Amino acid sequence: MRYDEFAPPTPRPGPRRRPVFAAVALAGACLTAAGCGGGDGGPPPGDAKAGAARPSAPASPGTPSPRPSAPEATSPSAASTSAKPKPKPAARGPLTGRTVVIDPGHNPGNRDHTREINTQVAIGTGHKECDTTGTATDAGYAEALFTLDVSRRLRTLLEGEGAKVVLTQDGDRPFGPCVDERARIGNAAGADAVVSVHADGSATGNRGFHVILPAAVSGGGADTTKIVAPSRELGERIAGNFVRATGSAPSNYIGGDTGLDTRDDLGGLNLSTVPKVFIECGNMRDPRDAALLTSASWRQKAALGIAEGINSYLMR
Repeated sequence: MRYDEFAPPTPRPGPRRRPVFAAVALAGACLTAAGCGGGDGGPPPGDAKAGAARPSAPASPGTPSPRPSAPEATSPSAASTSAKPKPKPAARGPLTGRTVVIDPGHNPGNRDHTREINTQVAIGTGHKECDTTGTATDAGYAEALFTLDVSRRLRTLLEGEGAKVVLTQDGDRPFGPCVDERARIGNAAGADAVVSVHADGSATGNRGFHVILPAAVSGGGADTTKIVAPSRELGERIAGNFVRATGSAPSNYIGGDTGLDTRDDLGGLNLSTVPKVFIECGNMRDPRDAALLTSASWRQKAALGIAEGINSYLMR
């Protein structure tokens, strides 16, 4: 099946869906400050402190301020209770009750922990390194920074539709996790869908994206029998929506113009027990693809395409 033959999903009866994704696609802008990184793809700027208490209104002139009793004036529990912000209710939408795990490929700290990430782990069809450093553009923009940025944008979009979103790492650990642990995180969450975000490091002239699907693997602690078919459907829907959201074409060097590639050598897929795919959003070593990958506005479109694909799969 070619990417341009992916049929749009048939919506299920129910409340009309809010056009959150479509609005973002037209605007080409981030939904929130937390979801928008700078042009270098690093972590987004820190948000203003939420829940800060507003200053009390001043007393009327000539009116003495009442003096609090001793227990109220000195009780730390009373003061902390009054200053504690109310938790923000989770958004409700068409994906309420669904769990999505996003796996930002690699980790910016991997380069400082080469011994740890070179440790071999079982992947069902053999053994592989715990993780790798990933690739980078010729100008030095790291794949690990790209994947974190897109993953954070993707989280914002999916949470806005009501989904529970889990990241396998959020720049909050020194390295990793290893590929086998990445699979276990999705399994333990009972995820309805897992997407591992990457960018490729191929030769100049090789352009476009491709979605990697799990092959049928059984043995060595791996069994993808039950997830091959749903993972393919997830991958097809992501590929079709990625084309529409980004304008990028499927890879001209992998997948035979379908935008799809099946592999049995990736532990993150082999060890998954829930529907999972990888997406290589472009080739960081090609100058024209690199110009897209380093653009904040294009990364928002990439997150949008992946989000729409996940939504289409979960709402089928």
